Amino acid sequence: MTTTSLPSLDLAAWEQSKTTLNLYLQVVGKIQLALMPRKNHWWNITFLVNAKGLITHTMPANDFTFDIQFNFLEHKVELVTSKGIHESFPLTDGLSVADLYKKMFAILEKLNIPVKIIPHPYGMPDANPMTTPFKELTNYNSYNAEYVQKFWRILVWTCEVFTEFSGRFYGKTSPVQLFWHHMDLVVTRFCGRRAPAMPPGANISNKDAYSHELISFGFWAGDENVRGAAFYSYTYPSPKDLDKEPLAPPVAKWQLSNGSPMALLMYDDLRTSADPHKDLLAFLESCYMAGATLSGWDIADLKVVPLKDI
Repeated sequence: MTTTSLPSLDLAAWEQSKTTLNLYLQVVGKIQLALMPRKNHWWNITFLVNAKGLITHTMPANDFTFDIQFNFLEHKVELVTSKGIHESFPLTDGLSVADLYKKMFAILEKLNIPVKIIPHPYGMPDANPMTTPFKELTNYNSYNAEYVQKFWRILVWTCEVFTEFSGRFYGKTSPVQLFWHHMDLVVTRFCGRRAPAMPPGANISNKDAYSHELISFGFWAGDENVRGAAFYSYTYPSPKDLDKEPLAPPVAKWQLSNGSPMALLMYDDLRTSADPHKDLLAFLESCYMAGATLSGWDIADLKVVPLKDI
C-alpha cells in the first residue's frame, strides 16, 4: 500500500464495529495475560501487526505452543499450535462478543488449554466492567468487514513508519505493538532513568507501564473525546512548558489529556497531505525532540548514526 492509497476511516460509519472489535481483542488479550510470562511494561500481552491482520505472541500451553490470529484478509479467527493443529471460526456481522468468547473458550477446552481470565471488559464507557461479563455482551455484534480491513491497512502502513522511526534510536525501545485495552498502535522510547514513584494506591498496571521515563507515540481510531483517527505522542513525566514546543507538520497541535500535554495529528490531515510518510516521520521526530530536550535526555548519544560513521 502506498501513501497515496491511505483509506478514509470515518469514525461514525464504523463506531459500533470498532467497539465490537475492541472487545474481541480484549477477550484474546486477556488469554495472553493469563498465559504469557511477564515482560516489562506489559509487552507480553500485546498484539503484533502482520500480513494477515493482528496476531498474539506465541503462548505456552502444556507441551506445545500456540498463537491466535485475527485474519482480516479472510475475516476469521485462527488458532494454530506447534503440533500442527488448526482451529478457526469466521468473523461475520452478527457475531457478538458473547459468541466469540464462547467459541474461543470452546476451542481452548477442546485442545486442553486451561485458561482463567477476569471475564469482564475493560474501560467501556457504557458498562460496569465488574458486572457485565463477556459471555453476556450480546448487544455488541457489529462486524463491518470493509472498515475493519481499512483500519488494519492503516495499521500496516503506520507500523512500517513507526518501525523506521524506532530504528533511529539507540536506547531501549518497545516493539511496535497494539494494546488491546484502548486498541492503539504504539512505539515507546526510554532514556533509561527511573520515573518518580507513583503513590502506593496507584494502579499496578500503571506502576509497571510508567516505571521509567519515556516518550510514547501512537495511533488510534478515535473515541468519545477525539472524534476521528489520530496520531499522538506524550512524554512521561511531562516536563514544564512541553506544549510550547514546536510541532511538525503545522497542522499538528498540543491538547490536554488527563491533565498533561499530548501532541495530536489527525489522520485525515495526514492522509491528504502531499507526502504522508514524510509528514508522519516529521511529527514523530518533533514530538521526540520536544520531550527529550525539555526532559534532559542525552539526544546525541541516543541517536543512531549511519554505519559509515561508526
